[in-house]
Amino acid sequence: MAAQTRYSKIAIVLHWTIAVLIIGLIIFGLLMTNPNTPNRFVLYQLHKSFGIMVLLLSIFRLVWRLLHRPPALPKDMEKWEILAAKFTHIAFYVIMIGMPLLGWAMVSASPLPIPTELFWTIAWPDLPFIPESKDLEETFEFLHGNIGKLTIGLILLHFGAAMKHHFVNKDNVFVRMMPWVKKRG
Repeated sequence: MAAQTRYSKIAIVLHWTIAVLIIGLIIFGLLMTNPNTPNRFVLYQLHKSFGIMVLLLSIFRLVWRLLHRPPALPKDMEKWEILAAKFTHIAFYVIMIGMPLLGWAMVSASPLPIPTELFWTIAWPDLPFIPESKDLEETFEFLHGNIGKLTIGLILLHFGAAMKHHFVNKDNVFVRMMPWVKKRG
């Protein structure tokens, strides 16, 4: 049996869909927290809607990942690189699931009676175990915003590592998640 050299099509679609959603969420987050941005309320609602999509897709992606082994890393990778790759992937899963949960907890704690409606059609409930509290809302907001900033750094690290593998190491690590890029060797 030949060794698997790429991620499955489902893993690739999930990776890129979630990546685009997260980048969009970061952009929406920066715009909606700027008081000069027009239609901020619309951006908040879209941010919440796409955040719940990331949560649901990420849970599915985690289950998929646990049931489907990824392609092996190159045998010549340094031990520190393997550890960094594992840490980065674990951190992404924590963020992809934790950030939407923090956002959901934040709106659940808010004393303002603003309902969450996914794409203005599906009523989304508050978390029942989160009490209304301005202090709690501010704590969740602080965590959500600052972990969002760390997420930008993690994305840049991930992208930089992929580029290093492709252009410096000239291996197939980058190609494993890129179906439109030709495999080397």
